[in-house]
This record gives sequence, structure tokens and C-alpha cells, in this order.
Amino acid sequence: MGFKLILRSRGFLLFLFGICLSTVLFATKATSIPPTLPQSKPAVTSAYSVNDNSNSPQTAVKLVSANKSTDTPLKLTQGVRKTVLDNGLTVLTKEVHTAPVVTVQVWYKIGSRNESPGVNGIAHQLEHMLFKGTKDRPIQFGRLFSALGSDFNAFTSYDHTVYFGTVKREKLTPLLTLEADRMVNSTIDSEQLETEKRVVISELQGYENSQQYRLSRAVMRQAFPYQSYGLPVGGTKADVEKFTVEQVREYYHKYYRPDNAILIIVGDFQTESTLAKVKETFGKIPKNGESGMGSGEWGKTNNQQPTTNNQQPTTNNQQPIILKEQGSATFLNEVYPLPAANHPDGPAVDVMDYILTGGRNSRLYQALVESGIASNFSGGAINLIDGGWYEISATAAPGNQLTEIEQVIISEIATLSEKGVTSEELHRAKAQLTATVILNNRDITSQAMQLGSDESVTGDYRFTDRYLAAVQNISAADVQRVAKTYLASTNRTVGFFEPTKLDNQPEGTMVGGSQTSEKFNAGPPVDPAEVAKYLPPDDSQTGQMNQSLPEEFILANNLRVLLLPDSSTPTVTLSGYIRAGTEFDSEVLAGLASLTADNLMNGTKTRDALEVAKGLEDLGASLGFSASREGVSIGGYSLAPDLPMLIETFSDVVQNATFPTDQLELSRQQTLTDLTVALDEPAVVARRTFQQAIYPVNHPFHAFPTEESLKRITREDVVKFYQTNYRPETTILTLVGDFEPAKVRSLLESQLSSWKGIGNPSIPQYPEISMGKTMVQLNPILPGKTQSITLLGNEGISRKDPRFYAALVLNQILGGDTLSSRLGAEIRDRLGLTYGIYSYFQAGQHRGPFVISMQTAPEDSKNAIASTIAVVQQVREKGVTAAEVATAKRAISSQYPVGIANPDGLAQTILDNEVYGLDKSEIRAFVNQIEGVTLAEVNQVAKELLHPDNLVVVTAGPSVAASR
Repeated sequence: MGFKLILRSRGFLLFLFGICLSTVLFATKATSIPPTLPQSKPAVTSAYSVNDNSNSPQTAVKLVSANKSTDTPLKLTQGVRKTVLDNGLTVLTKEVHTAPVVTVQVWYKIGSRNESPGVNGIAHQLEHMLFKGTKDRPIQFGRLFSALGSDFNAFTSYDHTVYFGTVKREKLTPLLTLEADRMVNSTIDSEQLETEKRVVISELQGYENSQQYRLSRAVMRQAFPYQSYGLPVGGTKADVEKFTVEQVREYYHKYYRPDNAILIIVGDFQTESTLAKVKETFGKIPKNGESGMGSGEWGKTNNQQPTTNNQQPTTNNQQPIILKEQGSATFLNEVYPLPAANHPDGPAVDVMDYILTGGRNSRLYQALVESGIASNFSGGAINLIDGGWYEISATAAPGNQLTEIEQVIISEIATLSEKGVTSEELHRAKAQLTATVILNNRDITSQAMQLGSDESVTGDYRFTDRYLAAVQNISAADVQRVAKTYLASTNRTVGFFEPTKLDNQPEGTMVGGSQTSEKFNAGPPVDPAEVAKYLPPDDSQTGQMNQSLPEEFILANNLRVLLLPDSSTPTVTLSGYIRAGTEFDSEVLAGLASLTADNLMNGTKTRDALEVAKGLEDLGASLGFSASREGVSIGGYSLAPDLPMLIETFSDVVQNATFPTDQLELSRQQTLTDLTVALDEPAVVARRTFQQAIYPVNHPFHAFPTEESLKRITREDVVKFYQTNYRPETTILTLVGDFEPAKVRSLLESQLSSWKGIGNPSIPQYPEISMGKTMVQLNPILPGKTQSITLLGNEGISRKDPRFYAALVLNQILGGDTLSSRLGAEIRDRLGLTYGIYSYFQAGQHRGPFVISMQTAPEDSKNAIASTIAVVQQVREKGVTAAEVATAKRAISSQYPVGIANPDGLAQTILDNEVYGLDKSEIRAFVNQIEGVTLAEVNQVAKELLHPDNLVVVTAGPSVAASR
């Protein structure tokens, strides 16, 4: 269950607490009723349906591009149907037949806004408890979802708690059955609550490691001293420790009810038959008496939709809050109260936000980052049921004062308020905002999230359509007016974080050892037959997935291209790879590959950095480069009509980048600041220490940047690296989206065929490494932290290793999923020692590490490590069962089509297969390869790849004595 700072989505940031069991982040969005449209909330009667199949001009936004003369009407809610059951459950359905998968989400209109001091975090605690089982299914629900192959998760936010999963279409009925079961039948007993409270406290203490979290919490408390929005969503350790089983049960019975929930189904299904299943599963759940819509026992707010004039009271906090605590960087956070989500000023506030913070040409980027006084910054609006806020954060560059940054922000806001904005800025902000919303709605999970957020926060699932239409009508005067109204300096609360070092605790102390002293016996593994006993039956099989294969061609310069048309949304995803990663870094110049990639967009022979950025930002498109171990990742997005600009920009920067000295120095300073912050994070320190303990100094995976190596890099080093390693024959491009392949091929040939590499490509040397003869244990100390991160592992396998598929099955059983694996069942569920534990093989072109990762309280780390090793020993010596193998194979086989149903996942899978030298048909063959794995192969791989006596074990965090 995790705290999330969501990426920019419709121009704002949103904090969430939720189960963080995967690396996927889902955003929930809330904005405002457009000023040109009346507030609309459809009348609701019992058991009615509304089909939204219109193309009304009032609710459609036109997809406008500078490269296309005709406008295309776009409506995100096309085909959505709303049904309300007799028990009050709202059901939103949308058929999307682009892939044989379906997503199911249940949104409960209850969150931390219904809490008060003393019970802060109870919504989040209850979210955890709803995975613990029901009266008829007394089993960890994560195991059931994993057995279905569901890509599942949950989160708690200010206004709601959400449970969601995406499955193959034949798993729809069992997923509905499980969600209906836990809506009404969840068992919450004292023993499970006590164990899960330890897990939640571990989670909360993990956030205390973040200086940004601590400052934001202090600012929010002062900005909203009398409202629940001023409380941390996940609660506090003091409150969680005091929760009683009676409190949690009462909260569950009061708020988890059909008339306080929204069920959303999006994907490959038939509406009528699916609604019949919904009525069979959810329709029999009673309303349960008193509605949870009013003020709860602990809630201080009214859960009805507020009026359009609702605005949070201001606190007039002119003096900054100053936190002087252990940390690594100096930064600022400030908040301005905003009105509720359905206020008519919302679209204008979001347009204003893009003018201030949206991209390189934004006013605050220029004033803060390009000037060199801040290394980075962010900003955005959050709009919720009872109000919202506008937030700006900035990290000071070395040698700069927060007071100076504060004055620059005040000055830029004042200039906008007094002098207004230009037509160019207005056009760019609208384009960026519109493109962001459309690009965020490409996959079925995101589409369902949009519907759920709109319906739960504003009371109208069609809200975003009207919002987008309203954005087009925002004027420069509207932007100036909302800046004057909401960003007045008298409205803001500001906080400064000034880092200190703890007395008598040397930073970065390393403690070593040969092995742990404790010996634990692992509990018995969960019997898959027990899981199967509680699984609802699948729907009838609907045929095998027949994934389309990409068109592949090679340009004259040996640049490889893979194209896969998909007209389901008017967007294009570009994923690419260049073999110019950190494997080429030396110890002396570690960081060179990343510094080169970071500076590609900083100017070309014909355009400076602002012009390069402007060409994309004016269309709402984006392009970025990021160096990783085995290559540079390329990521680009655009609306379909704007693909030519995306390709032209890519072509220009890979062939003509100039690396201006001033931009390079600015980038170096930002990188040094980022490094300082990173080296104060236990997860980063643990990974660096772990990897350097496995791979020797002469191995490409050993080098990591340091302050010295970054300062040593010259512009000549960057230019030489660029000329040597950025070359067409080591480049692969994958495009997925709405385009005609012939036209794209012609465009690529015209733009890239003349690209030539200089000399011969570099070939990094990968020496063989030998495993240590004993366990190695390292313990880097980071003073002031509250949680430790532990990594255990050793060298693993490459992607082309013939054992790869068996290793995937083994890993799924061992630690592939926190809630359904052996490690999760033992370390998290039975012992309550960790918030989350995972294992994975980082299998690339070369042999990456096998890793087990977990977060623990410092005093629990030794027991957690010993228990983990006992589980690994048990699997290696005694093997796994045929039933476990069968369950793991079903889970992986079912999850695979879910993953590639997302355009990003599909593009990345196609690209990875090409990078790893696999046939393009691997995208079809993968499931067959998994299904062909045998029990004997899995147990053999366990003996060959699991080495519990020779592990490298790294625990980064505070000393045990300091944590007490």
C-alpha cells in the first residue's frame, strides 16, 4: 500500500495512498465544471440505464493539430452506459474491443476527508483489511486475484477508496464475484488487524524517509487546520496503533455499501449479458440501512456534492514554516487554496498552470531552472469534492537561497496577474492540456479511472468531455482573472526545508559481515488447491488471443523499425533504443552516458533548446531520452496528426545535437543535486551497494556516478561519446498507434536515411564473474531514516538463457507477487515484518542480478532477512509442487495479454523482443513457452539459480539503536 505523487495529469498533482504491489501508477483526476456549460447531474431513479452514444457538439472537443487542417470531434465517453440498480449501486459500462481483456473497478465514496484526528488513516487501514478474506472465502484475496491473472491494485485517496483489476475477458465473472463478496462479507478479526497494522506502520514509516513528504505534511496541516484535507491520507503511526477492530468494522459496515459505490467495467464484453451478471452478483446486496453519504462518526465533512461557489477558507500564513531536519537538499513547498472540483473556474486554473509550469517554455521553468537558481520544480492544481489547492515545489540549486526562489515565484505570479498572458502561451497551454487528457485515456484501465473519478467527485461521468470543451473556450482574460483570484500572496502557505546532519552519527557508515546469526524455519507454503477451492468459475473460453505482429523494415543505414497500427485512439506511442547506455561508462567518467542523453534536447545546429521544446509543446507532444545500463530508452507521445513533428524532432536531435556549454553546465548542476538527494534514499544506496558487491570493478554494471566523476566530465567527452555511440545501426524504433504504415515509413526514410555513424561502434567487455563462497552482508547507515531497504541476491541470467521461462515461473512462486507468493505469505502476511517483498530476475542482453527486495523497520531487518533466507532454502532444497507450477503458469499466461493491451506495454514488449534478439513472433509465442514449462524444469532452475548460502545481502537505513 503506497503513497503516490501522481505525474502531471490534466495539469495537477494528486497524492494517493494505496496498495503498491506493482510498478504501475494509476492517476485519479478531478477538475471542474466548464464555465460555458451549466452544471449538469442527471436525475437518478431506481434500476435505470442511460446510453451515451451521442456526438453532441456541446460535449465533444475537437482534436486540433497544426499539421492537419480538419478538426476531428473527440468524445471520451462515447459508448458509456450508466445503470443504477435497485440497491443504489451505480454501474458504468463501456465496451472496448481492441484486446481480449476487461477492467473492473469499484469506487467507494469514502476517503480521508471523512476522518478526523484520532482516527486518521482508518480508510487506508480498511483498504488493507479488504484483502484478508471473507466469510465464504477465508483466504488472502491477493492469491485469488493472482490466480486469475489479474493486474490488480487498490488505493485510498482524499475522496474515495478504489479497488481495480484487469483480466482476460473470460475472467470477468469471477472478478465481479470476488468484488461483490468483499463489499459485504469481509471478515475483520483482531489477530489479522494487529498484523496488518504493523504492515501499515511500516508503510507510513517508509514515507518518513522522504524530506519532501515531511514538509508537504507540515504545509498541508497549516493550510487546512480545520479540515480533513489537512491530514495525511494514510494516517499517522499514533492513530493506527490505536485502531480497534470495532472501529474498523463499524467503518466498513457504514461506508462499504452499494448505494455508496460505483462499479465500472471497461473492455471486451457484451453489455447486456454483463449487466445481468452484475445484477446476479451485486444486485442482491442490501443497502444496509443508514447511508454512508452523510457525516460519519469520525468524519467532519458532508459527503454531498458541494455548491459551485464552495471554496476552502484561507489561513493567511505569511511566514514560512521552516523544517530543519536531517536531509539532503534545500527545497520549498507552497499551497494556495482552490474551490471544489465542480467550480466553473477549474479549466482556467489548469490552463494557467500549464502557462506557469507546463514544460521548458513555461514561465516558472524559465525563471527557476533556466536561470540556475533551482535544480527542479513542479506545480499543479488538485480539485476535490470539498475544495482543492494549487501547489508549487522547488529544489534549490547549490548556493541559492529559498527566499530568492520564493521571491521569483511571487514575482512571476504577480506579472501574470497584472499583465496577463500572450496568445501564444494560451494556445500552447490548451494544446498541452488537451493532449495530456487524451493521451492519459489510451488504455482501458485509465479510461475506467477517468469515469470513476468524474462520477465520484463531480457526480457526472461525462464531466471530462465538458471540461475539454470548456478548455477550448478559455480566454487570456480568464487566465488572468483566476491568477488574481486564487494566487494572491495572502492566500498561500509556504514551507522551507533546510537539511541538517544528525550529531554524532557519521553519514554513510558501512557495516560488514559474513552471514546472519538467526536461523528461522519457514512456515508451510500455501496449498494452491486451497486457492482453487475459493475461485469462482471462469466464463466460457472465447478463443485464443491472436496478437497482430508488427511490420518490420530496415533503413539503408541499418536502423531497424517496427510499426503496429492501432486506430483505437487518435494517438501514437514511440518507443526506442540506442546502444549508448551506462555500460560504456568508466569509473573515472561514470555518468557520461546519462549526461549525454539528458542533453540531447538542449539544442541542434538549427534550433536552440527552447525552439526544440516549443515545436513539441505547441502540439502537446513529448520526447525524451534516458540512459540505463544496456542502452538509451527513447519515449515519445503525440496526437496522431502530430507524429511528423515527433519524428522530425527525433531525427534532428540524434543527428545534430550541439551540446551548448551553458546548457551542459546547467544540466551538470541539476544532476549533482539529484545525486545528493538520491544518496539520501535507502533504496538507491542499497541498489548501488548491492550491485557493486556482485559485479567487480572491471564489469560494465559496476560503475555508478559520483560527485567527482560528474565534475570531471568535459564537453569534449560528451561530444565524443555522442559521435561514437549514437548511430543508426544500434538504434531500434517502435511505433504503435493511429497511422498509415506506408506514410510513416516514407517519413522515417526521408528524415533518417542520411544518418551515418562515425567509425565503428563500441563493444563493451563483459567479463565472467564468480560467485562468492560465503554470504556477504553489508549495512550502509543513513542517519535520520525510519525504515530500511534490504536487497538479497546474486548474479542471475540473461533474457536468451534457455532457463528464462522456467525462471519466470519459479519467481512467480517465490516472490513475484507480494500477496500471493511464498515470500509474501511468510514475511508479510504471517510475520508482519514488511510492507512489501518482491523478487525478480533482471534478465537483459547480459546476465543481470536476481533480486529480493523488501522494506522493514530497522529492528525487524535481521528477522526478516533470516526468514527470507529460510524460504529460499526451503524452495531450493524441497522444491515446489506441481500445483504451484500450474497456478503460476496460469497467472503469468493470463497477465501477459493484459500487459500488452496497454499501448505503452505493447510498444515496449515489441521493442524489448527486438533488442534481445528474439523473433517478432515472440509476442504470440510467449504464452506457449510459459505453458510448456514443467515441474522438473522449475525445480532444476531453483537448484541452479537460488544460492541461499552465497547471497549478497545489503540493508540500507538507520542503525537499529538510532531507530528506537
